[in-house]
Amino acid sequence: MYRYDEIDQKLVDERVVQFRDQTKRFLAGKLSEDEFRALRLRNGLYIQRYAPMLRIAIPYGLLSTKQLRKLAQITDKYDRGYGHFSTRQNLQLNWPKLERVPDILAELATVQMHAIQTSGNSFRNITTDHFAGVAQDEIVDSFVWCEIIRQWSTFHPEFSYLPRKFKFAVNGAKSDRAAVAVHDIGLHAVKDEKGEVGFRVLVGGGLGRTPAIGFVIRDFLPWRHLLTYIEAILRVYNRYGRRDNIHKARIKILVKERGPEKFREEVDAEWAHLKDGAATLVPEEIARIEGRFTRPNYLRLPATDARFEAALATDRAFANWHKRNVHPHKKAGYAAVTLSLKKTGVPPGDVTVEQMEKIADLADRYSFGELRVSHEQNLIFADVQLSDLHLLWQDVRALGFATPNVGLLTNIICCPGGDFCSLANAKSIPVAEAIQQRFDDLDYLHDIGEIDVNISGCMNACGHHHVGHIGILGVDKSGEEWYQIEIGGNQGEIRPGRGASLGKVIGPSFARAEVPDVIEKLIECYLARRDSEAERFIDVVHRVGAEPFKESVYGNADQRAAHRRGQLASA
Repeated sequence: MYRYDEIDQKLVDERVVQFRDQTKRFLAGKLSEDEFRALRLRNGLYIQRYAPMLRIAIPYGLLSTKQLRKLAQITDKYDRGYGHFSTRQNLQLNWPKLERVPDILAELATVQMHAIQTSGNSFRNITTDHFAGVAQDEIVDSFVWCEIIRQWSTFHPEFSYLPRKFKFAVNGAKSDRAAVAVHDIGLHAVKDEKGEVGFRVLVGGGLGRTPAIGFVIRDFLPWRHLLTYIEAILRVYNRYGRRDNIHKARIKILVKERGPEKFREEVDAEWAHLKDGAATLVPEEIARIEGRFTRPNYLRLPATDARFEAALATDRAFANWHKRNVHPHKKAGYAAVTLSLKKTGVPPGDVTVEQMEKIADLADRYSFGELRVSHEQNLIFADVQLSDLHLLWQDVRALGFATPNVGLLTNIICCPGGDFCSLANAKSIPVAEAIQQRFDDLDYLHDIGEIDVNISGCMNACGHHHVGHIGILGVDKSGEEWYQIEIGGNQGEIRPGRGASLGKVIGPSFARAEVPDVIEKLIECYLARRDSEAERFIDVVHRVGAEPFKESVYGNADQRAAHRRGQLASA
């Protein structure tokens, strides 16, 4: 865990006092709605469909059990007894009262937490690999680099009013588990031929109304130049990014309009004034940040454990869970464990107060008092002894978090949708539940193999539907909810040879009740065409193209036309 120093704490405490005064003046009628909007957004406060929504920052997804218990207390005291973990590794409360939000922020400050820059046209929470620090393929500990960027970017005066929100992702391992290609800036740690650490820098990625894969603006950026180069990118964006049209304000639009090469030239020209300047990183600064992190006190353990191996051989349910939810660790005798928040019948990413408290108890017992939030809306215990895995499995199964579906079809990424969000065109949660119910047979799930299903309730793509192997988008047609289906999306390279890609819509949209049938037809098409059990859904889509899947769903051209006519008549 990163531990605040006195400067960190002072900034957070002063922001609480400031926002309390702003809220008081707004409620007294001394600030207009327009004046207050920018102030509340800078503190993570939205006005949703039925109530305010507060987005609490969990920097790079890392939580202590003390912080989780505080979140449970706040959720119980100020909300309705549950919170929602989002794809930006944050926690959202859907029912706080506006006048109590300053009190919530004050309580968060007591455990080194806040809601700063979780919304508004500013730097959002920097996301990263949820296996940072423990992954066997790690190049750098991305937590350290995320913290460096966080300290540099928070309250940065030049970038406090950007043309639009700005999202970072940092990946410190060989496999991309942070989806760096679909962020405004994505950083992927690499080493050059001399073994020196640097970053491949991608710019202009993003989802939403106009999805785009980021382009590589620099193949190798030496680590010491990281902040100055990022600042050069932000200065170009701040200078030329549009502020007259919210739909054309993201950096991906600027990169597309100016062209990647021209944009690179402009960044290099700006960087010429910044390179080797005051923001150039030095080893002492890296060491300072590293020194603020507490580290697990690992034991010297054997590479395997007899009790663990015996349980694996004799308990099939435990073995299934181990196959999907337990991950390799770089320390002998340890493993990382995913607690699945995707049990059928529960909104993806939701956790109750009681569950938070029990998770904190388990993390204290099994994982050095720390846990992580993944951008896939699950929780991770990163440092579990192999000898404890069977006991942990029994405990998390009792909580409902042992569904062995990580990487499988029911591990659905899903935004809150029309049940909460005022921007949503359609509901997401009932669609996720219907699909989970249809594919609730674990044996069948494992036969299908690895597949990502992502659901968004509107074009803002908070459910990352563009990069789901199957993506589902809620759309509004004459006041009714319909759902477009995309296939072929991929968030990034987990296996060699398959990088990030955007899904393509297969055809006309469907009514909500039809969606599970459509997913089943897509799966049947895939199973009939895969070369082996090792060939994933995404691999088959890219090998055979979309046409067989379209035909499986809609039939031939005449049947497709009939479906389209029926859809228009319904709308």
